Amino acid sequence: MNLASPPSYPESKDAAEINGIANRIRRDVIRMVHAAGCGHPGGPLGLAEIFATLYFQELRLDPENPDHPLRDRLVLSNGHCCAVLYSSLARRGFFPADSLHTFRKFGSPLQGHPHKGHLPGIEMSTGSLGNGVSVAAGMALAAKMDKLPTRIFAITSDGESQEGQPWEMATAAAHYGLGNLTLLLDWNGIQIDGRTEDVMDPGDIGAKYAAFGWHVQEVDGHDLENLSSALAAAKEETSRPSLLACRTVIGKGVSYMEDVSDFHGMAPNDEQAKLALQELGDPAPEDLNHESPALWNN
Repeated sequence: MNLASPPSYPESKDAAEINGIANRIRRDVIRMVHAAGCGHPGGPLGLAEIFATLYFQELRLDPENPDHPLRDRLVLSNGHCCAVLYSSLARRGFFPADSLHTFRKFGSPLQGHPHKGHLPGIEMSTGSLGNGVSVAAGMALAAKMDKLPTRIFAITSDGESQEGQPWEMATAAAHYGLGNLTLLLDWNGIQIDGRTEDVMDPGDIGAKYAAFGWHVQEVDGHDLENLSSALAAAKEETSRPSLLACRTVIGKGVSYMEDVSDFHGMAPNDEQAKLALQELGDPAPEDLNHESPALWNN
Protein backbone atom coordinates (compact mmCIF):
# COMPACT_ATOMS: atom_id res chain seq x y z
CA MET A 1 0.00 0.00 0.00
CA ASN A 2 1.37 3.40 -1.01
CA LEU A 3 0.91 5.76 1.93
CA ALA A 4 2.63 8.63 0.13
CA SER A 5 -0.42 9.48 -1.97
CA PRO A 6 -4.18 8.88 -1.86
CA PRO A 7 -5.90 6.26 -4.01
CA SER A 8 -6.49 7.25 -7.61
CA TYR A 9 -9.76 8.55 -9.00
CA PRO A 10 -12.07 6.02 -10.67
CA GLU A 11 -11.51 5.25 -14.33
CA SER A 12 -13.10 8.00 -16.41
CA LYS A 13 -16.68 7.31 -17.48
CA ASP A 14 -18.99 9.26 -19.76
CA ALA A 15 -22.52 10.37 -18.90
CA ALA A 16 -24.13 7.32 -20.51
CA GLU A 17 -22.03 5.00 -18.32
CA ILE A 18 -22.84 6.93 -15.13
CA ASN A 19 -26.53 6.93 -16.03
CA GLY A 20 -26.30 3.18 -16.58
CA ILE A 21 -24.77 2.74 -13.12
CA ALA A 22 -27.52 4.90 -11.58
CA ASN A 23 -30.12 2.70 -13.25
CA ARG A 24 -28.35 -0.44 -12.00
CA ILE A 25 -28.41 1.04 -8.48
CA ARG A 26 -32.15 1.66 -8.77
CA ARG A 27 -32.77 -1.94 -9.80
CA ASP A 28 -30.67 -3.11 -6.85
CA VAL A 29 -32.69 -0.92 -4.47
CA ILE A 30 -36.00 -2.38 -5.67
CA ARG A 31 -34.75 -5.96 -5.38
CA MET A 32 -33.14 -5.37 -1.97
CA VAL A 33 -36.16 -3.74 -0.36
CA HIS A 34 -38.59 -6.19 -1.93
CA ALA A 35 -36.50 -9.19 -0.78
CA ALA A 36 -36.44 -7.79 2.75
CA GLY A 37 -40.14 -6.94 2.75
CA CYS A 38 -39.25 -3.69 4.49
CA GLY A 39 -36.95 -0.70 4.20
CA HIS A 40 -36.78 2.66 2.50
CA PRO A 41 -36.93 2.65 -1.32
CA GLY A 42 -37.93 6.26 -2.08
CA GLY A 43 -34.87 8.13 -0.84
CA PRO A 44 -32.33 5.71 -2.35
CA LEU A 45 -34.04 5.90 -5.74
CA GLY A 46 -33.81 9.68 -5.59
CA LEU A 47 -30.11 9.55 -4.71
CA ALA A 48 -29.03 7.21 -7.52
CA GLU A 49 -27.37 9.82 -9.76
CA ILE A 50 -25.62 11.42 -6.79
CA PHE A 51 -24.15 8.13 -5.60
CA ALA A 52 -23.21 6.97 -9.08
CA THR A 53 -21.37 10.26 -9.63
CA LEU A 54 -19.62 10.14 -6.26
CA TYR A 55 -18.51 6.51 -6.30
CA PHE A 56 -17.68 6.23 -9.98
CA GLN A 57 -16.28 9.68 -10.69
CA GLU A 58 -15.42 11.70 -7.59
CA LEU A 59 -14.25 9.62 -4.63
CA ARG A 60 -10.65 8.43 -4.41
CA LEU A 61 -11.07 4.93 -2.98
CA ASP A 62 -9.35 1.57 -3.25
CA PRO A 63 -11.69 -1.41 -2.80
CA GLU A 64 -8.60 -3.61 -2.42
CA ASN A 65 -7.43 -1.42 0.48
CA PRO A 66 -10.68 0.01 1.90
CA ASP A 67 -8.96 1.44 4.99
CA HIS A 68 -6.27 3.35 3.10
CA PRO A 69 -5.53 6.29 5.45
CA LEU A 70 -5.53 8.80 2.59
CA ARG A 71 -8.83 7.70 1.06
CA ASP A 72 -11.71 10.10 0.60
CA ARG A 73 -14.59 9.42 2.96
CA LEU A 74 -18.36 9.50 2.55
CA VAL A 75 -20.75 9.52 5.50
CA LEU A 76 -24.41 8.74 4.84
CA SER A 77 -25.91 10.79 7.65
CA ASN A 78 -29.51 9.88 6.80
CA GLY A 79 -28.64 6.23 7.35
CA HIS A 80 -32.08 4.82 6.54
CA CYS A 81 -31.20 5.41 2.85
CA CYS A 82 -28.46 2.77 3.10
CA ALA A 83 -29.76 0.63 0.21
CA VAL A 84 -28.20 3.12 -2.21
CA LEU A 85 -24.92 3.03 -0.27
CA TYR A 86 -24.75 -0.77 -0.20
CA SER A 87 -25.47 -0.99 -3.93
CA SER A 88 -22.83 1.64 -4.71
CA LEU A 89 -20.17 -0.11 -2.63
CA ALA A 90 -20.97 -3.48 -4.21
CA ARG A 91 -20.90 -2.08 -7.74
CA ARG A 92 -17.61 -0.31 -6.94
CA GLY A 93 -16.12 -3.67 -5.94
CA PHE A 94 -16.04 -3.56 -2.14
CA PHE A 95 -18.00 -6.81 -1.79
CA PRO A 96 -19.92 -9.20 -4.09
CA ALA A 97 -23.13 -7.78 -5.55
CA ASP A 98 -25.00 -11.06 -5.09
CA SER A 99 -24.86 -10.54 -1.31
CA LEU A 100 -27.25 -7.59 -1.65
CA HIS A 101 -30.21 -9.96 -1.40
CA THR A 102 -29.42 -10.38 2.33
CA PHE A 103 -30.39 -6.75 2.99
CA ARG A 104 -32.02 -6.37 6.44
CA LYS A 105 -31.93 -10.15 7.00
CA PHE A 106 -31.01 -11.58 10.40
CA GLY A 107 -27.24 -12.02 10.64
CA SER A 108 -26.49 -10.05 7.48
CA PRO A 109 -23.91 -7.24 7.55
CA LEU A 110 -26.28 -5.25 5.31
CA GLN A 111 -28.53 -4.02 8.08
CA GLY A 112 -31.25 -1.36 7.93
CA HIS A 113 -28.73 1.30 8.90
CA PRO A 114 -25.01 1.27 8.06
CA HIS A 115 -22.83 -0.43 10.66
CA LYS A 116 -19.16 0.48 10.62
CA GLY A 117 -16.90 -2.56 10.90
CA HIS A 118 -19.39 -4.98 9.38
CA LEU A 119 -18.82 -4.01 5.74
CA PRO A 120 -15.82 -2.48 3.96
CA GLY A 121 -16.42 1.09 2.88
CA ILE A 122 -18.77 2.05 5.72
CA GLU A 123 -17.21 5.08 7.41
CA MET A 124 -19.69 5.52 10.25
CA SER A 125 -22.67 3.81 11.87
CA THR A 126 -25.53 6.22 11.16
CA GLY A 127 -29.24 6.53 11.61
CA SER A 128 -29.62 8.91 14.56
CA LEU A 129 -30.24 12.00 12.48
CA GLY A 130 -27.79 14.84 12.94
CA ASN A 131 -24.89 12.69 14.10
CA GLY A 132 -23.41 11.76 10.73
CA VAL A 133 -22.85 15.29 9.47
CA SER A 134 -21.22 16.21 12.77
CA VAL A 135 -18.77 13.31 12.64
CA ALA A 136 -18.03 14.15 8.98
CA ALA A 137 -17.04 17.66 10.06
CA GLY A 138 -14.81 16.12 12.72
CA MET A 139 -13.15 13.96 10.07
CA ALA A 140 -12.59 17.04 7.91
CA LEU A 141 -11.10 18.99 10.82
CA ALA A 142 -8.75 16.12 11.68
CA ALA A 143 -7.59 15.84 8.07
CA LYS A 144 -7.00 19.58 7.90
CA MET A 145 -5.02 19.59 11.13
CA ASP A 146 -2.90 16.68 9.87
CA LYS A 147 -2.47 18.41 6.47
CA LEU A 148 -3.83 15.35 4.62
CA PRO A 149 -5.25 15.50 1.06
CA THR A 150 -8.32 13.55 2.14
CA ARG A 151 -11.70 15.02 1.22
CA ILE A 152 -14.81 14.34 3.27
CA PHE A 153 -18.29 14.06 1.79
CA ALA A 154 -21.56 13.67 3.68
CA ILE A 155 -25.13 13.08 2.55
CA THR A 156 -27.92 14.77 4.47
CA SER A 157 -31.58 15.55 3.83
CA ASP A 158 -34.19 18.24 4.29
CA GLY A 159 -35.86 16.08 6.94
CA GLU A 160 -32.57 15.78 8.85
CA SER A 161 -32.26 19.57 8.66
CA GLN A 162 -35.12 19.77 11.17
CA GLU A 163 -32.68 18.53 13.82
CA GLY A 164 -30.59 20.99 15.81
CA GLN A 165 -27.24 19.24 15.60
CA PRO A 166 -26.60 19.89 11.88
CA TRP A 167 -26.71 23.63 12.58
CA GLU A 168 -24.10 23.34 15.30
CA MET A 169 -22.01 21.45 12.73
CA ALA A 170 -22.62 24.20 10.16
CA THR A 171 -21.34 26.82 12.58
CA ALA A 172 -18.22 24.84 13.48
CA ALA A 173 -17.38 23.85 9.90
CA ALA A 174 -17.51 27.46 8.75
CA HIS A 175 -15.55 28.65 11.79
CA TYR A 176 -12.72 26.20 11.11
CA GLY A 177 -12.72 26.86 7.36
CA LEU A 178 -13.24 23.23 6.39
CA GLY A 179 -12.70 23.55 2.66
CA ASN A 180 -12.21 19.77 2.50
CA LEU A 181 -15.84 19.14 3.54
CA THR A 182 -18.64 18.83 0.98
CA LEU A 183 -22.20 18.25 2.13
CA LEU A 184 -24.81 17.04 -0.37
CA LEU A 185 -28.39 17.80 0.61
CA ASP A 186 -31.12 15.44 -0.61
CA TRP A 187 -33.83 18.09 -0.95
CA ASN A 188 -36.97 16.24 -2.06
CA GLY A 189 -39.56 17.92 0.18
CA ILE A 190 -40.76 14.65 1.72
CA GLN A 191 -40.17 12.78 4.97
CA ILE A 192 -41.78 9.72 6.52
CA ASP A 193 -44.76 11.67 7.91
CA GLY A 194 -45.51 13.65 4.75
CA ARG A 195 -44.23 16.86 3.22
CA THR A 196 -41.51 18.66 5.13
CA GLU A 197 -43.29 21.99 4.75
CA ASP A 198 -46.25 20.54 6.64
CA VAL A 199 -44.33 18.60 9.30
CA MET A 200 -41.69 21.20 10.17
CA ASP A 201 -40.86 23.57 7.34
CA PRO A 202 -37.06 23.94 7.09
CA GLY A 203 -37.40 26.93 4.75
CA ASP A 204 -34.64 27.81 2.30
CA ILE A 205 -31.95 25.44 3.53
CA GLY A 206 -29.37 26.64 1.03
CA ALA A 207 -29.81 30.26 2.11
CA LYS A 208 -29.37 29.23 5.74
CA TYR A 209 -26.07 27.49 5.03
CA ALA A 210 -24.92 30.50 3.03
CA ALA A 211 -25.73 32.70 6.03
CA PHE A 212 -23.48 30.45 8.14
CA GLY A 213 -20.65 31.18 5.72
CA TRP A 214 -20.77 28.10 3.49
CA HIS A 215 -20.16 27.98 -0.26
CA VAL A 216 -23.63 27.00 -1.52
CA GLN A 217 -24.72 25.80 -4.95
CA GLU A 218 -28.26 24.76 -5.86
CA VAL A 219 -28.12 21.67 -8.04
CA ASP A 220 -30.46 19.43 -10.04
CA GLY A 221 -29.68 16.17 -8.28
CA HIS A 222 -30.61 14.12 -11.34
CA ASP A 223 -28.54 16.11 -13.86
CA LEU A 224 -25.07 14.57 -14.20
CA GLU A 225 -23.49 17.59 -15.86
CA ASN A 226 -24.87 19.88 -13.16
CA LEU A 227 -23.65 17.54 -10.42
CA SER A 228 -20.17 17.20 -11.91
CA SER A 229 -19.67 20.92 -12.41
CA ALA A 230 -20.89 21.67 -8.87
CA LEU A 231 -18.55 19.07 -7.38
CA ALA A 232 -15.66 20.56 -9.36
CA ALA A 233 -16.50 24.03 -8.02
CA ALA A 234 -16.67 22.66 -4.47
CA LYS A 235 -13.23 21.11 -4.91
CA GLU A 236 -11.83 24.49 -5.97
CA GLU A 237 -13.31 26.19 -2.89
CA THR A 238 -10.62 25.41 -0.31
CA SER A 239 -11.26 28.10 2.30
CA ARG A 240 -14.78 27.18 3.43
CA PRO A 241 -17.11 24.15 3.44
CA SER A 242 -19.42 23.52 0.50
CA LEU A 243 -23.08 22.58 0.31
CA LEU A 244 -24.63 21.13 -2.83
CA ALA A 245 -28.34 21.72 -2.30
CA CYS A 246 -29.58 18.94 -4.58
CA ARG A 247 -33.18 19.14 -5.70
CA THR A 248 -34.34 15.55 -6.07
CA VAL A 249 -37.53 13.53 -6.54
CA ILE A 250 -38.25 10.78 -4.06
CA GLY A 251 -38.81 7.47 -5.87
CA LYS A 252 -37.17 8.79 -9.05
CA GLY A 253 -37.36 6.34 -11.96
CA VAL A 254 -40.41 4.43 -10.77
CA SER A 255 -43.59 6.17 -11.90
CA TYR A 256 -45.89 5.17 -9.04
CA MET A 257 -43.29 6.05 -6.38
CA GLU A 258 -42.23 9.47 -7.61
CA ASP A 259 -43.05 12.26 -5.15
CA VAL A 260 -45.18 9.88 -3.02
CA SER A 261 -44.45 10.03 0.70
CA ASP A 262 -45.75 6.48 1.36
CA PHE A 263 -42.68 5.07 -0.36
CA HIS A 264 -40.31 6.84 1.98
CA GLY A 265 -40.47 3.71 4.11
CA MET A 266 -42.67 1.08 2.43
CA ALA A 267 -41.49 -1.92 0.44
CA PRO A 268 -43.18 -2.67 -2.89
CA ASN A 269 -45.36 -5.78 -3.09
CA ASP A 270 -44.79 -8.41 -5.78
CA GLU A 271 -46.74 -6.67 -8.52
CA GLN A 272 -45.26 -3.28 -7.68
CA ALA A 273 -41.73 -4.73 -7.68
CA LYS A 274 -42.26 -6.32 -11.09
CA LEU A 275 -43.62 -3.06 -12.50
CA ALA A 276 -40.72 -1.07 -11.05
CA LEU A 277 -38.13 -3.49 -12.46
CA GLN A 278 -39.86 -3.39 -15.83
CA GLU A 279 -39.79 0.42 -15.89
CA LEU A 280 -36.09 0.33 -14.96
CA GLY A 281 -35.27 -2.02 -17.82
CA ASP A 282 -34.41 -5.06 -15.71
CA PRO A 283 -33.80 -8.05 -18.01
CA ALA A 284 -35.84 -10.36 -15.75
CA PRO A 285 -38.55 -8.23 -14.08
CA GLU A 286 -40.84 -11.20 -13.47
CA ASP A 287 -38.17 -13.14 -11.56
CA LEU A 288 -38.39 -12.23 -7.88
CA ASN A 289 -36.20 -15.08 -6.68
CA HIS A 290 -33.67 -12.55 -5.42
CA GLU A 291 -31.30 -15.20 -4.10
CA SER A 292 -30.33 -16.10 -7.66
CA PRO A 293 -26.80 -14.73 -8.29
CA ALA A 294 -27.63 -14.24 -11.96
CA LEU A 295 -30.10 -11.48 -11.10
CA TRP A 296 -27.33 -9.44 -9.46
CA ASN A 297 -24.59 -10.18 -11.97
CA ASN A 298 -26.41 -9.59 -15.26
